[in-house]
Amino acid sequence: MPGSAHLLSFILSVLLASDGAIPPSVAPGAEPLAMSPVIVIGFLGGFVKHDNVVHSEVQLAAHLRQDYPLGVQVQVFENHRREKAHEQILRLLDADNDGTLSAEEKQQARVIIYGHSWGGSETVTLARELEKDGIPVLLTIQVDSISKANQNDREIPTNVAQAANFYQPNGLLRGRPEIRAADTAHTQIIGNYRFDYKVLPISCPLYPWFDRLFMKSHTEIECDPRVWNQVESLIRSKLPSPTRSGSAK
Repeated sequence: MPGSAHLLSFILSVLLASDGAIPPSVAPGAEPLAMSPVIVIGFLGGFVKHDNVVHSEVQLAAHLRQDYPLGVQVQVFENHRREKAHEQILRLLDADNDGTLSAEEKQQARVIIYGHSWGGSETVTLARELEKDGIPVLLTIQVDSISKANQNDREIPTNVAQAANFYQPNGLLRGRPEIRAADTAHTQIIGNYRFDYKVLPISCPLYPWFDRLFMKSHTEIECDPRVWNQVESLIRSKLPSPTRSGSAK
């Protein structure tokens, strides 16, 4: 049959042209590197425990875990546990479990860090440590960031792609009013967002009376759903589609 002869001739010409070569994307004996999960790290302020569900940082993590049971690792730490968070990130990025991070494993990193008060300061400090490791960070978010001694929570390191800052200007504890990029060619500052609770106060009945009395505005921004809805939306914009039904809170 003429048609069959033409088809056979075409197949033979393709085989001869390829000369048995294997496409570069399918190298012999090579296996694609397993993709590490998206890593979301949250830091609490003050002396708050990582599992205190009264606090918005913990509630946000719970929302994300519910909607992303696979492919996203979400953990919250006390602000004095930065090194533990750092170690956890390195462990999660080690996709082949060989105890070291290859250049490819580092560049595949998808890390998001957020924090309130001292946790905001630790957010930037952890990002800076990851910069020294050669690990990129997708997003940092600071909420009423209070700088710790010997820490710089104003300047966002060059390994961070985007950063956002939420603050309030009143009371004994006033958050960092402005963050800036160490290098604007590498980092986009999404915004410095100001909230004034003297104009529009927020009720935080579940928070300790001491916080509500002496750190009123600093506490209000932590329990303000307007703030944390924006924080959550920013984080979700960096995540894959949820694996179970759910909407941003």
